[in-house]
Amino acid sequence: MATAKVTFTLFLATISRLQQAASCLALPKSQVVREAIAEFAERIGRLSEKERLNLLRTFDEMVPRIPERDVRQVDRELKAIRLARRLDERRALSKKNP
Repeated sequence: MATAKVTFTLFLATISRLQQAASCLALPKSQVVREAIAEFAERIGRLSEKERLNLLRTFDEMVPRIPERDVRQVDRELKAIRLARRLDERRALSKKNP
């Protein structure tokens, strides 16, 4: 794979952490940076552990608030919603194609 030299400005604390990581892992600093960037790129779009736990906590709080309803009542309500949507779609189509 082709490489290129680049210049970054880092905080001294970050440089210290990079040097410690390279020393502990017995790797060149550039390899530590490459691996860190690859790991970071894989996490893009995924929830952090903190976000995941927060969502699970919210879910656990909300589930008990869901009202208990008879399944037949829910089915009737869903059928009514579907029928209303179909009727709305038909009305919209009839307006487009007079």
